[in-house]
Amino acid sequence: MTESLNEIRFLLDERYNRYNHVDFIETDPIQIPHQFGKKEDIEIAGFLTATIAWGQRTTIINNARKLMKLMDNSPYDFVINSSENEQAALQKFVHRTFNGDDCLFFIHSLRNIYLNHGGLETVFSHEFANDTKMISALVYFRKIFIEISHAKRSEKHLSDVSKNSSAKRLNMYLRWMVRNDQHGVDFGLWRKIPTSALMLPLDVHTGDVGRALGLLHRQQNDWKAVEEITEILRKFDPDDPIKYDFSLFGMGAFENKKEEYKII
Repeated sequence: MTESLNEIRFLLDERYNRYNHVDFIETDPIQIPHQFGKKEDIEIAGFLTATIAWGQRTTIINNARKLMKLMDNSPYDFVINSSENEQAALQKFVHRTFNGDDCLFFIHSLRNIYLNHGGLETVFSHEFANDTKMISALVYFRKIFIEISHAKRSEKHLSDVSKNSSAKRLNMYLRWMVRNDQHGVDFGLWRKIPTSALMLPLDVHTGDVGRALGLLHRQQNDWKAVEEITEILRKFDPDDPIKYDFSLFGMGAFENKKEEYKII
C-alpha cells in the first residue's frame, strides 16, 4: 500500500471510529428497524425504510414512521396477515414519487417472498451462494421481487444493477442486515452473506468524498463506480470494507469540507 493510501486509510479509520456508534442511530433512517426486536420485523422495516431513503433524512425518517404506523407497527404480521381492507390504508402513503400503489405492490411482493421463497435473507443470498457476487444477488432479488403482477411504474423504486444502477439503497440495506461489528448500529442478522462481500452504498456524499480523496475516478455514481471504490476499500480492510461507509458519509454529510480531503 502506498504512503498516500496509508494516509487515507488512517483518516478513514479515525472517522469510522468517530461515526460508527449508537449516537449515529438518532439521525439516521436505521432508527426505524431499531424499533423492533423480531428478525422479520427488522428485515421488513429496514427494507421499506431503505426503499424510501432518498431526499431529506428527517423526511425519510418521518415518513418511514408513518408507514410503520399504517402497518400497525407490526410489519411482518401486516405483510403476512393483513386483509385487503386493512391494506387500503396504505393508499394514502406518499414519499416523493413512491405512492400508495407502489406501497401495496411492495407489501404484496414481500408476502410472496416470505410465503413462497423463504424470506428476504433467503432471496438475497440465493444467487450469491452460486457465484459469491453481490451483483448476481441483486439481479436475482429484483427478478423475484417483480415476479408478481404489478404496475410497470413501480419497478423504478427497485434498483436494476443489470442496467448499471448504483443500487445505493439496496447496498445500504444489506449493510444494515449483514454487518455485525458490536458497535450497535448495523444489525448483523444475516449470516449467509459475508461482510467482506458487501458493496459501498454510493451516494452524493460518499461519491464526492471518495473522489476528493482519490479513491474514485469515475464521475457517474453507477455500479461501475461502486465496484471501483469498493475494490480500493477492500485494500484497507478485506474483511469489512464497507465499514468505511460511515467514514465517507460522515465526512460528506456532517463535515461538508471535501476540499480539505484532497490528499491525492
